[in-house]
Amino acid sequence: MRVDTILLVANALWFCAAFVQFSLAQANTVKILVPREERGNPLVPTLGASVAFLGGMNLPIRLLSAYLLTRPDWFAASGVAVTMFVFFGACHLSQTAFNIPVLLRGGRVGVAYWPVLSGPMLRIFVIDTVLSIANFSYAASVAAR
Repeated sequence: MRVDTILLVANALWFCAAFVQFSLAQANTVKILVPREERGNPLVPTLGASVAFLGGMNLPIRLLSAYLLTRPDWFAASGVAVTMFVFFGACHLSQTAFNIPVLLRGGRVGVAYWPVLSGPMLRIFVIDTVLSIANFSYAASVAAR
């Protein structure tokens, strides 16, 4: 299997998982983000409704990844492949980059932020970081040809 195909499948699966997590499993996401003792806060339902936007942003990225799997001829031109994989890398990097300041603060501080180095957030942080590096690396390898 080609590297671009593997990356597109990984991107499609990951962005689909993000759509499900944030848009369809909002209550679960809130449990990850908000400590148990703060879940009675009147702002928690607003947070739950707000995370649906994250899923909404991930869905078209997932659809694009899946669509490109059906159009391998698009990657005949190296400029297209470089552009698309830089785009996917940037999508993953945006998730990694916003977790780094939280990580540097030590993760969850009291009731603020979320635990980057444990549970589902650690998995999200690691997978987005790995996929960001993989997409950028592949784009760079294509550009260097």
